Amino acid sequence: MRNFFLFLLIVILVCAAWLAWALWLPVNPRGTKLVVLQPGWSVRHIARTLQQDGIIRSAPAFLALHYALGKGSLKAGEYKFDTPASALRVRDRLVRGDVFARTVVVPEGYNLYDIGATVEQAGLGTASDFVTAATQDVVLLHDIDPAAKSLEGYLFPDTYQFTRIDTAHDIAAAMVHRFRQTAQKIGLLGRPDIHRIVTVASIIEKETSVPEERPLVASVYYNRLDRNMLLGADPTVIYAALLTGRYRGAIRQSDLQFDSPYNTYRYPGLPPGPIANPGAASLQAAMHPGATKYLYFVSDAAGHHRFAASAAQHERNVAAYRKAEAAH
Repeated sequence: MRNFFLFLLIVILVCAAWLAWALWLPVNPRGTKLVVLQPGWSVRHIARTLQQDGIIRSAPAFLALHYALGKGSLKAGEYKFDTPASALRVRDRLVRGDVFARTVVVPEGYNLYDIGATVEQAGLGTASDFVTAATQDVVLLHDIDPAAKSLEGYLFPDTYQFTRIDTAHDIAAAMVHRFRQTAQKIGLLGRPDIHRIVTVASIIEKETSVPEERPLVASVYYNRLDRNMLLGADPTVIYAALLTGRYRGAIRQSDLQFDSPYNTYRYPGLPPGPIANPGAASLQAAMHPGATKYLYFVSDAAGHHRFAASAAQHERNVAAYRKAEAAH
């Protein structure tokens, strides 16, 4: 009997030592390790993945710990491990959902191709997957813009946090949601002319980054539309070239003649839809344009624009621009 109790004591001590080694002794990941736990994975699958990636020592011990503690489920996501941690601490992070988020910065004026490249650079999927989602998931806009042919214009510029389990659809939907929030705040959401406003705002965004000029640029385009003049907006020509893979960093004469509904040098009226994703200031400028008679504007070669109500004044402004450029 004495030998049995001695044996039992040894077994208990060995088990306790093993559990201490497996669960409480920190594991050094030896550098930074990123582990993705997919939605729908079982606790057993998660434990096995953590062991294979060197985050915990024993999957069975981790399972025993999880079920012994009872409370809380393990959250899917990408986790960053770069400091020593025990299995107990690892489980606590997974229960809290302390996931590693990747930052995606979308500046004002980015188009859906620019955003796709940014998403890819952040390690959140391929640019082509995002472009596909942004061109096909128009159901996200059916209640606010039934005329939308893509999500272009509604992927609101902002700083976002995503994880690698977020799909291209999830990322695009988050940006559209941010647009809705902003549109609601500035009184745009629910307007029947939202498609027109967002389209004009997207052109304004590409034309100027100077806050006080935005309402003036808006007035130029609305004045031209009222007079049935061609808009002649360079950003729309660039977008037409981008859609067909023709753009090479500068507008060529052939681009001005290219047959595309986005070419506002050939087709009157607005292009079929937005050409970029405008911020709140450009949206407000499109909603509340300046009360002017301006029909033209041109760069002053110093970061601003000169506006004109007549062709003669515009020609003088163009001459001044060329002179300033030549001086440089």
